[in-house]
Amino acid sequence: MATLIRWILPVLLLAGIDWYAFQTLQTAVSAYWVHQLFWAIAVAVYLSAIAVIVFGFRFKSNTARMYATAVFFIQFVFKLLLSLAALADDVMRLLRTLAMALSSGFTGNVELVERSALFCTISLILASVPMLAMIYGMLRNPYRYKVETVHLPIENLPNELVGFTIVQISDIHTGSFTQTKPLYRAVELINQQQPDVVFFTGDLVNNHAFEAKPYLPIFAKITAQHGVFSVLGNHDYGDYVQWRNQQDYRQNFENMLQNHRQMGWHLLLNQHAVIRHNQHAIGIIGVENWSASPRFKKYGNLQTACQNLPQTTLNLLLSHDPSHWQAEVTQAFTHINATFSGHTHAFQFGINLPFFKWSPVRLMYKEWVGLYQQGKQYLYVNPGFGFVAYPGRVGFLPEITVFKLGKKR
Repeated sequence: MATLIRWILPVLLLAGIDWYAFQTLQTAVSAYWVHQLFWAIAVAVYLSAIAVIVFGFRFKSNTARMYATAVFFIQFVFKLLLSLAALADDVMRLLRTLAMALSSGFTGNVELVERSALFCTISLILASVPMLAMIYGMLRNPYRYKVETVHLPIENLPNELVGFTIVQISDIHTGSFTQTKPLYRAVELINQQQPDVVFFTGDLVNNHAFEAKPYLPIFAKITAQHGVFSVLGNHDYGDYVQWRNQQDYRQNFENMLQNHRQMGWHLLLNQHAVIRHNQHAIGIIGVENWSASPRFKKYGNLQTACQNLPQTTLNLLLSHDPSHWQAEVTQAFTHINATFSGHTHAFQFGINLPFFKWSPVRLMYKEWVGLYQQGKQYLYVNPGFGFVAYPGRVGFLPEITVFKLGKKR
């Protein structure tokens, strides 16, 4: 009963949004079957909510749950935009009605101006754009891997390291996958770049270590001259699961470490490694998840990771959360030339044009996608290889990033 009461207000809010959104739809479209379809979908959503909240229904398949959540979110965004349009129309109607009343000196009956069919039609079209984009993003883009080549200019880079090739992937989220064939193709794309080293910057799973098991043989096929180096992301610790006891929690974490070992990846837990390329030492530093936000636990310790780091020509940091860069790396670890992060996914939704990039995630993260520079240091935020929650991508495709080191121009 307590759970039911707790959900009454959100359900009433959703019903209010539905009713208000319908005002815009009804004004723009007169077809009765469209009105029926609108309410049929609304009723289906409410019945689903009742099944989950009251009767404790749970999806047996993670895939079914993921797509059901996505459909709910897409239709909610659509209706929210329509309801905001109705609200804006009501404000304009009220102002026009008041203007008419003033012009008549408040004599006679002044009726509220009717809704604008043109405004509602335009609003319906505009609200349909993100809805259709998100549906397209689910059907077309989850496994549409993009190879992004980035020139990374390093101060005083020796000639022997010019052209050194790094491939970065991030946020695989194996728990969301529904196919394996595209993953083989993605691994082939990675290997075709003939990387000197590959970096994975966290979030192998959504919640449980076992999610990765079916895919370990696939990702174990990634090859590079100096191997694959990896770190953990916030999802890799199992912090979003209610474990029966601490033993289960610790076992899940141990299984996660075993996943990296089984793939042959060098997992860096607040540690560093040194590789030699053309007689030059390159430091690869990896920290556990560290975020400037109090919403995430701080497992990382960069000081420990850099302890006893020998003299190197180049230092590269793997840190899952990009907020770490401004909060600590640029402040006290200036010997680090470049930092590689992920985490944001670029929200899996946004506008990605050569001259303009925008995503809702930029409201939360100053550095959210692409290459950033402060002084002699660089940060690259990878938009992610996989997906979570919303099983698709709009604007920002799953990315395999290829870095070519060069001299600063």
